[in-house]
Amino acid sequence: MEGNILRRNNRLFAIVLIAIMVMALLTGCTRDPKEYVIRIATATTGGVYYPLGNTLGQIWSKNIPGVKAAAQATAGTPQNIELMQNKEVEIAFAQNGIAYYAYTGTGTYADKKVTTFRGMLALYPNVMHVIAAKNANIKTVADFKDKKIVPGTVASATEINSREIFGAFGLNYRSETGATNLKADYVGYNEAADLMKDGHVQGAQVAGGIPTAAVMDVMASGVAELLSLGDVEIEAIVKQYPWYFPITIPAGTYPNQPNEVKTVAVSNILIVRADLDEDVVYKLTKAVYDYSADFVAGHRAAKDATLENAMKGMIIPVHPGAAKFFREKGIKIPVIN
Repeated sequence: MEGNILRRNNRLFAIVLIAIMVMALLTGCTRDPKEYVIRIATATTGGVYYPLGNTLGQIWSKNIPGVKAAAQATAGTPQNIELMQNKEVEIAFAQNGIAYYAYTGTGTYADKKVTTFRGMLALYPNVMHVIAAKNANIKTVADFKDKKIVPGTVASATEINSREIFGAFGLNYRSETGATNLKADYVGYNEAADLMKDGHVQGAQVAGGIPTAAVMDVMASGVAELLSLGDVEIEAIVKQYPWYFPITIPAGTYPNQPNEVKTVAVSNILIVRADLDEDVVYKLTKAVYDYSADFVAGHRAAKDATLENAMKGMIIPVHPGAAKFFREKGIKIPVIN
């Protein structure tokens, strides 16, 4: 009988031991996952990147366990690429053309190729707003000759856009590239609006989603108007820089804008560090679409960040984590070497 009791106690002990081991295993599995700090590089506070970056940080931090994300203001795409190269950020907003230059070592990145990042998803069109002072007698972009403009901060994506756009009209403000017939004041969007309202410059070029806060500001003041680009110049820009595409800003988009405006745009994309964990990138990508209503609430430009547009203008290789998500959704991933 004592033997039966001993055997029964041994079985009970074994059961308890197994239960403890299972509980320990389950506890280990349910511990907080590895924490990922996601730093998001945006642009200046007067544009669209910054509010959308803040919104993404909130979406990711709130809805993805283990992720703590926050946005930071920067000078825009070129600085964002530099920050990514130096491993100072994990995610960044970028214009696709500038990202292409960097990844391929061409254009403004000749002899300084950067391949430490990958594409994540396309966001919305980055529209070129050419703004002219009403009292400067400027009817076309060519009329800016010998005037003073704000092309953007030095070597920012917007400033590179300005080189390309004004160049199509035979205008140059950079002495290092030859004779100049245009003066430039290199400041950010909000400062550009202030300079125009104060009459210190006759124009500005602002690249941003529709609407862009700084453009709203200067147009509401009544001192400025948006200029259309000519059909010939639009065709020339698109031919030389194929990531541009024609776009129309509808009448009434901005205060004191009675007519539609013909211009060009590029695609804004999110880029991600190439070495960021594939599963994390998958979850970050998925959350953008799972919480799209929250994203649009951050800025209405995000309404274009749909699954259907996810690869529009994607001209650099896509991160495997993002590619996995899009393939599951039936989205074709462009093959880029």
